Amino acid sequence: MVSLRFILCFLLVSSVYATIVSHDGRAITIDGHRRVLLSGSIHYPRSTPEMWPDLIKKGKEGGLDAIETYVFWNAHEPTRRQYDFSGKLDLIRFLKTIQDEGLYGVLRIGPYACAEWNYGGFPVWLHNMPGMVFRTTNKAFMDEMQNFTTMIVDMVKKEKLFASQGGPIILAQIENEYGNVMGPYGESGKEYIKWCANMAQSLDVGVPWIMCQQNDAPQPMLNTCNGFYCDNFEPNNPNTPKMWTENWTGWFKQWGGKNPHRTTKDVAFSVARFFQRGGTFNNYYMYHGGTNFDRTAGGPYITTSYDYDAPLDEYGNLNQPKYGHLKQLHDILHSMEKTLTYGNISTIDYGNSASATIYRTEEGSSCFFGNGNENSDSTINFQGESYVVPAWSVTILPDCKNEAYNTAKITTQTSMMVKKPNEAEDDPSTLKWSWRPENMDNFLLKGKGESTNRQLFDQKVVSNDQSDYLWYMTTVKFKKRDPFLGKSMSLRVNSTAHVLHAFVNGRYIGNQHAENGNFHYVFEKEVKFKPGRNVISLLSITVGLANYGAFFESQPAGITGPIFIIGGNGDETIVKDLSAHKWSYKTGLNGFENQLFRTESVSKWSVESVPFNRTMTWYKSTFKAPLGNDPVVVDLLGLGKGTAWVNGNNIGRYWPAFISNKNGCSATCNYRGAYHSEKCQTNCGEPTQRWYHVPRSFLNTEGDNTIVLFEEMGGNPSLVNFKTTRVGSVCANVYEKNNIQLSCDRKPISAIKFASFGNPQGNCGSFEKGSCEASNNAVDILTQLCVGKEICSIDVSTEKFGAPDCRGSARKLAVEAIC
Repeated sequence: MVSLRFILCFLLVSSVYATIVSHDGRAITIDGHRRVLLSGSIHYPRSTPEMWPDLIKKGKEGGLDAIETYVFWNAHEPTRRQYDFSGKLDLIRFLKTIQDEGLYGVLRIGPYACAEWNYGGFPVWLHNMPGMVFRTTNKAFMDEMQNFTTMIVDMVKKEKLFASQGGPIILAQIENEYGNVMGPYGESGKEYIKWCANMAQSLDVGVPWIMCQQNDAPQPMLNTCNGFYCDNFEPNNPNTPKMWTENWTGWFKQWGGKNPHRTTKDVAFSVARFFQRGGTFNNYYMYHGGTNFDRTAGGPYITTSYDYDAPLDEYGNLNQPKYGHLKQLHDILHSMEKTLTYGNISTIDYGNSASATIYRTEEGSSCFFGNGNENSDSTINFQGESYVVPAWSVTILPDCKNEAYNTAKITTQTSMMVKKPNEAEDDPSTLKWSWRPENMDNFLLKGKGESTNRQLFDQKVVSNDQSDYLWYMTTVKFKKRDPFLGKSMSLRVNSTAHVLHAFVNGRYIGNQHAENGNFHYVFEKEVKFKPGRNVISLLSITVGLANYGAFFESQPAGITGPIFIIGGNGDETIVKDLSAHKWSYKTGLNGFENQLFRTESVSKWSVESVPFNRTMTWYKSTFKAPLGNDPVVVDLLGLGKGTAWVNGNNIGRYWPAFISNKNGCSATCNYRGAYHSEKCQTNCGEPTQRWYHVPRSFLNTEGDNTIVLFEEMGGNPSLVNFKTTRVGSVCANVYEKNNIQLSCDRKPISAIKFASFGNPQGNCGSFEKGSCEASNNAVDILTQLCVGKEICSIDVSTEKFGAPDCRGSARKLAVEAIC
């Protein structure tokens, strides 16, 4: 029998290590104290375990309190009741890495993720269960959702990772953005949300549950906001704090699209305005976006890069000035934590979108001066002092007297990234290639598949998403005197395949892909049929399954028809419908099944007459790992579309042949005014994605590495080469009475390219001297101060640089240093 003394000792030990997480209407409370919490999303499968410690450490150094991640159901349960938590799917290792760095965790179990992830994180086998409907009161769905959610909770509990057990996880999330799409589900949607809340609460995790974008979230769920701006968000219960689970730091990219950018000033403005208006929890989506390795990208048409213009770039480098400017903001907000969470709040409206918000406690006051006007600066008179607040900005005064931060005044460096050649290779621009064709004879000449049916099926139903590729094959017989033969004939395919390749009697007749967001299109090509048996072989390719919207699981993919042969005889048109023909299906391609991408593949490769611009072709080469520790990228310019592997690791889909529209970009970007995903775009008229991340952990530091390409559309691999990405130069453009720190990311500053104190003009990379300049030579001063050092700190003052007469205009220092 267990003694009472033992039970009391156990309870005492547990209570010592447990963290009590709760909330009131002002903030999340931790061990009874209201907290200002700044969090950042880092998705564990979008990087590698070897990258996790550095990414999380940079998050902490950037002023974060917590790391937030989704859990990706289809990655962990690709086949029903068969689970995978290995490698970059090791959720527990990721959560422990967060714990090791002393940060909190926010676990968004969902298990619907959206996240521009394939099928929103749902496994396709789920869709193929009888009678299945996602995200509603469907018993089959709820049973599977509860099974997976419970399994994740039990795994986390077993490792004692919830805060109630002494672990790092302070919040958990059930469902995700359901309120955005709830309408079409009707009353069943409302009942489903109640069921989600009850199911989550029954799991007894000991920390609050959140529901984002769910205004009718049942108690005790905490409803939260997602978006570019959440300052106007109001929780649905007076005991729920104002929380922002997704502050979009940029935007995702799609094949055929341009590069989206959200300015540093606008992100900072959104955060400061949120805290000015009573917010106390802000999470950046994304803090590190990372890479959609393998087939994880959703969409359709989400790119392999998921950089998101986040504070940490795709490869884990600091995206400056965004990282540094937000770090300064975080430090200011943390310094005001008690005032922001306990102070009485009052607001003064100055008109024209300008206002002052005062947080006041017995110990003191903190102020926000906000100017939401897009066009004009505002002068705020407060307690006998005047403060100029630039348009679309917020000034923070922790003591209500001295300006400590303004969202539009950046006092951190801008880093200009460059790509360096692979110094481990004697001739890094030329790799020696071998090749082999994809063996398609069974499909093109015999029409032989794995299953047959007299109807056209959605690709998800047949392939179970085990591959991007599905063959649809049928045979058509013509008699010698058939009225079709000898006439003008064409094959017409009504397609929802993202990409379609068509063959008749082994002859390639063409391809087509969806464009401009239209995933329903008609493919039609002239065809010559012969008397007797003809084989029609259609290869349907998916490029990420839909991940968002009401009933998104039923969005078609593949070739759902109808399919016709069209014959013309003078003015008469003869139509033959093939939709109800006997169709044969085959999932995948032979090269994938035979694992030609594996380094130890024994298949025969030819080094003779390597063909270029050939469809359905495999290429292989070896290379040396680039020297050093800088992130590695491979340039796939010149290729068409396909998949790439390095040492057997799938680095994702590539499609550099997909060129973005040449219109819609501008050389300048005005941070003022509400951001949207088409504002401040770059890369017009260029490949959507040219560079592909190769994590260092994929590489052999000694000996050869192998790259394998499967090229679908035809391309030229001779241009493929490996490079490293690093900081090439750093710039700053800072007003006097500030301190600026320049850093080349653990490398020494080699030279000062430009420096001027006065009223210099231009931007980083194109600075010019203005009409006034200090007499002291700024280049000489900074050369002596900075060159040869990894970090140098500059006091921007007249004492250091002299006092130029700029006739009343503010003086500033512009500097560009070479790394």
